[in-house]
Amino acid sequence: MKNSLLVAGFLFAAVAMPAAAHESVYTAVLSGSAEAPPNTSPAIGTATVTMDMDLVTMRVQETFSGLLGNTTASHIHCCTTASTGTAGVATTVPTFTGFPSGVTSGVYDHTFDMSLASSYNPAFISNNGNTVSGAFNALVAGLDSGSSYVNIHSTVFQGGEIRGFLTLVPEPESYAMLLAGLGLLGSLARRKNKST
Repeated sequence: MKNSLLVAGFLFAAVAMPAAAHESVYTAVLSGSAEAPPNTSPAIGTATVTMDMDLVTMRVQETFSGLLGNTTASHIHCCTTASTGTAGVATTVPTFTGFPSGVTSGVYDHTFDMSLASSYNPAFISNNGNTVSGAFNALVAGLDSGSSYVNIHSTVFQGGEIRGFLTLVPEPESYAMLLAGLGLLGSLARRKNKST
């Protein structure tokens, strides 16, 4: 029985190793109905934010179309009650570096060095220990808790035409660990039934 548990432990550790990756991916669907207050914009969009904890980077990818106004800004707001309310801007102000301005549809893809103060709103740094590491930790905590959102502002909806709360995408390794664990439990249960 001890050998079985030892083998099971090694199997679990082998399956769990890939889950120790230091990259987290968050996604959001952007819409006018998700704004606070909601609006009737027919625009749609998606956002993917990839945080790399080893490189201390944040990749932001956005697509959007059908805005009623021309774009004026886009950024991540943090931190509010999960999936509701409003919060201050956490990332670069007045907008993401290189975000397309003056358009009603577009695509955006930029990687930020989150070890630099220029990747944050100075007020967000001040509100989180007055350090870049404090701001980074607060932003990651906000992303993990679902209390951060992407907002695209336009000339028609200056407070934000479309937005969406970012949610963590489960890693495939998490599912593999779950399946391995369930298989292990089933195997141990069968062995116990055979021995009794």
